[in-house]
Amino acid sequence: MATLFTRIILGEIPAYKIAENDQFLAFLDVFPLVEGHVLVIPKLEVDNLFDLEPLVLQQLFGFAQQVAKSIEKTVECRKVGVAVIGLEVPHAHIHLVPINEVGDINFSRPKMQVSAEQLSAMQARLVAAF
Repeated sequence: MATLFTRIILGEIPAYKIAENDQFLAFLDVFPLVEGHVLVIPKLEVDNLFDLEPLVLQQLFGFAQQVAKSIEKTVECRKVGVAVIGLEVPHAHIHLVPINEVGDINFSRPKMQVSAEQLSAMQARLVAAF
């Protein structure tokens, strides 16, 4: 059975896409820790990030770097934090989270409730900065 992320890749589930190429996809987390929280995934359905081939892993982080630069241009933050948790969806993914303090990337705290309008506005800003 396809993962939630594979269904997003296939267009079965809508997403607020930021960037995409033949191997990777970046889209807004609809339950973000903070405004501008983005998920970066390989299109290849692999559960564990470190099971990706070394070159694919390297390319995934290169793609994530480009997305992070867009976040830095768009969201007021000190840095873009990176987290790999991998427990929520069995599909390798990287969280890019704009941070101003350590607590901004605390996954045990409540997620933000964000409207479709807010997500669309952030998507437009990030796409323009990419």
